[in-house]
Amino acid sequence: MRNLKIAIYNVNGINGRLPVLLRWLKEARPDIVCLQELKALHEKFPIKEVNAAGYEAIWHGQKSWNGVAILSKKGCR
Repeated sequence: MRNLKIAIYNVNGINGRLPVLLRWLKEARPDIVCLQELKALHEKFPIKEVNAAGYEAIWHGQKSWNGVAILSKKGCR
């Protein structure tokens, strides 16, 4: 039986910290990640980069301190 690795990450601005997030995803390799404080409008979520890192995503983006996302490894189902 395989353990499932779940993480919560306060990204504090996903587009400004995208390189840090992508590096962390590669190193930590969580199966599921809950992101908070996206600080980006829904249409500004970097889905292409997240997909390229091997994750699927569902998100609700907003300006300011808001916005959340759930990432899961592709094929994690």
